[in-house]
Amino acid sequence: MSQINLSISQLHNAYSSGELSPATLISHLTEQAKQQEAVWLHVLSAQELAPYLKALESKSLKTHPLYGVPFAIKDNIDLAGIPTTAACPEFTYTPKSSAFVVEQLIAAGAIPIGKTNLDQFATGLVGTRSPFGETPNAFNPDYISGGSSSGSAVATASGIVSFALGTDTAGSGRVPACFNNLVGVKPSKGLLSNSGMVPACKSIDCMSIFALNAIDANKVLQVAAKYDPNDCYSRKNPPANQQPVLVNSAFSFAVPLPEQLKFFGDEGYKSEFAKAVNELQKMGGVKKELDFSPLFEAATLLYEGPWVSERYLATQDLMENNPQALLDVTRTIISGGIKPLAIDCFSALYKLQAFKQQADLLVEQADFVVTPTAGRHFTRDEIRENPIELNSQLGYYTNFMNLLDYAAVAVPTSFTAESMPFGITLFSFAMKDQKLLSYADKIMQHNALPLGATKHPFISTELDTSKNTGFIDIAVCGAHLSGMPLNSQLIERNAQLITKTRSAKSYKMFAVEGNIERPALFKTQRDANDFELEVWRMPTQHFASFVQGISDPLGIGQVTLADKSLVTGFIAQSHAQSGKDISEYGSWRKYIATK
Repeated sequence: MSQINLSISQLHNAYSSGELSPATLISHLTEQAKQQEAVWLHVLSAQELAPYLKALESKSLKTHPLYGVPFAIKDNIDLAGIPTTAACPEFTYTPKSSAFVVEQLIAAGAIPIGKTNLDQFATGLVGTRSPFGETPNAFNPDYISGGSSSGSAVATASGIVSFALGTDTAGSGRVPACFNNLVGVKPSKGLLSNSGMVPACKSIDCMSIFALNAIDANKVLQVAAKYDPNDCYSRKNPPANQQPVLVNSAFSFAVPLPEQLKFFGDEGYKSEFAKAVNELQKMGGVKKELDFSPLFEAATLLYEGPWVSERYLATQDLMENNPQALLDVTRTIISGGIKPLAIDCFSALYKLQAFKQQADLLVEQADFVVTPTAGRHFTRDEIRENPIELNSQLGYYTNFMNLLDYAAVAVPTSFTAESMPFGITLFSFAMKDQKLLSYADKIMQHNALPLGATKHPFISTELDTSKNTGFIDIAVCGAHLSGMPLNSQLIERNAQLITKTRSAKSYKMFAVEGNIERPALFKTQRDANDFELEVWRMPTQHFASFVQGISDPLGIGQVTLADKSLVTGFIAQSHAQSGKDISEYGSWRKYIATK
């Protein structure tokens, strides 16, 4: 079987071309999953998979956005007929129906591969607190995978699934994403139903999504984000959070004051965060250093306040009748939940409300807020020596998020000198998920990192050329640029960003009106300018369909780059010069930013 990038667009291209069938792929992936130690707790058998594959016969790629897409489910989320353990054998039960979100995904054509390992009862950010074994990091097994959604993250990064469901109460959907080079979506509270999920802290739990890129994460989110009247915390997804967001070429982002940044002795992570901030500024971002005190003070309430009582409530039967069923570290943490009184709860709620009011004033000052996703990446040996304190350090940038009702997206940005992943988290107010994912996509395109752990045979940054006649490089200067409205037309055709450059100083640019305003680039001998360009490499098999979508007065021709080389790109017919001359801006992005 040839190499496949399991991002949804490439997988669907393989299906539509006839190169691959869902049944063939799923069969192979389940065999691969069985080889992953301490990642999977239950891999579906051929008999268990048969109904899902059979159901695809009445579905199609055109009508079902997740057609044939393999996914994993953290084992505190129900899949009908498959045991749910929450990583505690004595707790095991077999649900008759699937979790509400799982039902939405299957209805859209997704295929569940199995249930994944986790920190027991979703209590931990390390990925080592499971009686079924410590989930190894996808890049280096000496390092922690991150938890509690450890198995879901590693299954995605290692190329067994296109996406996976996790949960996130205190960072469990973000920390594993950072440590395994993934996008991790911690959606707005209530946006994804928690029906059919074993709770950790029911009032602030979120189901989360791991994906190889931001486009896939958003596609899964929009399918799953349906209102569930049977979940008392469910919230409706507003229309503004369902539509594509045009990200600005100039934007603002907030970071903590320098003295508030903590890396717990990890100079590598400190350096990578500085690089990430610098790259955001190169992209047009304006940095604001703000006092994060109310956020960090709110974070202390999660484990030092009464919310740990919710963890006790979720496991009360075991804690009171069979406490030995829990791991020592899990039992130690949860046992503290019996101590807080009702007055402690109300006192903490009053404090939280005050922190929320102060924090909102901070968040509203920028398009989004940025922190490291984690301050340090620990080894498994380090965690064994000091499990509770180091786990607490992992939550420094994550614990406040659900308490303060913010949406967050963890996005990979670089690799350390040890070739281990690093990433940042973007966050903002609830129901800004789509906006955050749009910026996450822009960041990923800017950094052009490989997807997941590229060493796995089913993840590759190289496109499969077995049925291609080659590639063609295309220069774009307007709505097809990274983060712009038509960029998805390139992504959907498996195009990859090759370089960011400028044209030769021999052009003028005019704005052409239409459904989407577009730039017309003209070569001239006088009063010439150079303009921002991106060069994308597209498989030739998709070039014809791309060209067919180009409308008058634009067309395809040759564009001269700054280094005098020629590349295929957009040109325009002469009557486009009747539009507005915008040459002075030197960039379509800068022109759009003025509107």
